[in-house]
Amino acid sequence: MAAWRAALAALAAAAVTGCAATPPLPTPPVAAAGTVAVRLLAINDFHGHLLPPPGGYHEADASRGTSIPAGGAAAMASAVRELTAGHPNHVFVAAGDLVGASPLLSALFHDEPTVESLSAMGLAFAAVGNHEFDDGADELLRLQRGGCHPVDGCRGPKPFAGAGFQYLAASTVVRATGQTLLPPYAIRRFDGVPVAFVGLTLKGTPQIVAPAGVAGLEFRDEAETVNALVPELQRQGVQAIVVLLHEGGDADGGRDGCDNLRGAVTRIVPRLHPAVDVVVSGHTHRAYVCRVDGRLVTSGDRYGTLVTAIDLELDRASGDVLRSQAHNVVVDTRRFAPDAGQAALIAAYERLAAPLAKRVVGTIAASLTREPDASGESVLGRVVADAQLEATRAAGAQLALTNPGGLRSPILKPADGRVRYEDVFEAQPFGNRLVTMTISGAQLAALLEQQFAGERPRVLQASRGLRYEWDATRPAGARLLPGSLTLDGQPVTPGQPVRLTVNSYLADGGDRFPTLRDGRERVVGIGDADALADYLGRHPGLQPPQDARAVRRH
Repeated sequence: MAAWRAALAALAAAAVTGCAATPPLPTPPVAAAGTVAVRLLAINDFHGHLLPPPGGYHEADASRGTSIPAGGAAAMASAVRELTAGHPNHVFVAAGDLVGASPLLSALFHDEPTVESLSAMGLAFAAVGNHEFDDGADELLRLQRGGCHPVDGCRGPKPFAGAGFQYLAASTVVRATGQTLLPPYAIRRFDGVPVAFVGLTLKGTPQIVAPAGVAGLEFRDEAETVNALVPELQRQGVQAIVVLLHEGGDADGGRDGCDNLRGAVTRIVPRLHPAVDVVVSGHTHRAYVCRVDGRLVTSGDRYGTLVTAIDLELDRASGDVLRSQAHNVVVDTRRFAPDAGQAALIAAYERLAAPLAKRVVGTIAASLTREPDASGESVLGRVVADAQLEATRAAGAQLALTNPGGLRSPILKPADGRVRYEDVFEAQPFGNRLVTMTISGAQLAALLEQQFAGERPRVLQASRGLRYEWDATRPAGARLLPGSLTLDGQPVTPGQPVRLTVNSYLADGGDRFPTLRDGRERVVGIGDADALADYLGRHPGLQPPQDARAVRRH
C-alpha cells in the first residue's frame, strides 16, 4: 500500500501546481496482494468546448484567485493518455452535458464534432444530462447511433458514425413503453472483477429543458432509481458501483476541497444504497472532492478544464471497493501538448465553420458582462433584451424579457472592438427563436412575481422602457411593489394588453415561468443569436446601457 499512497500523493502535487514546470505524472500504483488497482478518469459538463474556453480554469481561495490556461479537446486527449499510461485497468467516463449550449464550432454541426472528439479519446460511458435533451430524444438517439441530421443533412467532413461511447439513462423512461430511453448501466471487468457504472440525470430535467425536448419522457427520482438497480447488479456478482450523476453541488476549499458542501448532491447521496461506492457528479459547474456518507463524491468544473483522476483498490475475493481517492487535474495547455489527431479533427471543422464564425457583426465600446448587479440585471442581459425588442417591433412588440440562464458567456471587448458571430453565438448558444405574444398587465405582474419563487431569484432581463421595483423582504407572491410597474413611463393596468417577446424556451413555460404558456396571438421570429448580431450591426460602437429596469429596494 505504500507505493499506492505515494503515487496518489505525487498526483496530488501535480494537480496543485498545474503548470509546465510541474514534475512528471506519477508512475502507476502497485496493487497490494489480492487486490486490483483501477483508475477512473471523469469529466462533466464539457458542453462542446473543443477549443479552450476563454479564461481557462479559475480557482479561488481565501487569499487569491488563480487563472490557468486550460481545456480544449486537444490538450484533454493528451491528459487522458498520460493519466492512463501504465494503468492497464482504466476507464474514461462522464457525468452528462457533453453537448448542448456549445460554442459555434460544435453547435453549427449539431455537436457531431464533440461526439467524434470524445469517442476518439476513448470515452467509454456517459450519463445523460439535461442538455442532452435540448433537441429531443430522437436527436439524442441519433448522436448515439449515427446518421445525418434530419433537417440539415450531413455537414461534416465525413459521414457521422455516432458515439463510440455509451450514453446511460437509468432514470429516463419512455412513457409509451415503460422502458428506459437508453441503457441504465454498463458493467466493465478489470482483471475479472466487475464494476458497474449507473448513469442518470437530475429529476428536475423537465423544468429546465424546453417541453418539446422531453415530450413523452419521464424523469424519476435519482436515489430511488439507483437503489432499485442495486439488487439486479448484485445478482450479477457486482459489488463495486460507480454512479455517474448529472446533479451536484458546490463547495469551498479549491478544486480538491470540500468545505461547506451544499446543494442537491448533499440530499441525494445519503439516500443511496450502501453498495454505491463512488458518485461522479456534475451540472453545477463546480470542482470538489468529497466524502459524503462514507463514499467518494467528485466533480470536475466544466468545459474540459479539469479531468478527475479516481483511483480504486478492489478486493479480488469480494469484488468490493477497499479504498478510493481522487484528485482534480488541471488540463493545463502549457503542460499537455496538443494531441495531433484531435488537432486535425478540430481544424477540419474550423475550415468548414470559418465563413460564418469569423464574420464581423458589429463593434462595442466596452465588454458586455453577464454578472448580475444587486437587482439581478446584467449589462449583457439589457443588451440582449433590447436586441430582441428591436428585432420584433414589426410583430407589435412593446417589451422583451429573456432568462439569465440563456446568457452563457460575456462578450468581451477585443482591442479593436470588433465582435464576430462566434462571440455572439457563445453568449447565446441555445438556438432559440423569438416568440412575440399578447398577455395582460395582470399576467405580466404574475410573471414578474414568478421570478422570486424558489430558493433564489431568477430575474428576467428586461428591455428598455420597462421598469418596476421589488422587495425581497416582502412575502412570496407580493414582492412587486404596488404601483411600480410601468411601460414607457405609463402604469401597466391589470386589463391592459401587452405585446411581449421572449425566446421559444420561455414561451413554452421553461425555467418555471408557466404564465407564458398562456400567451396568445403568437408570432415566431428569427433566432435569438441572429437578433443580437443584427442589433450590434445597427449600433456600431455600442455603449453598454446603464439604466435600471428592475430596481431592488431591499
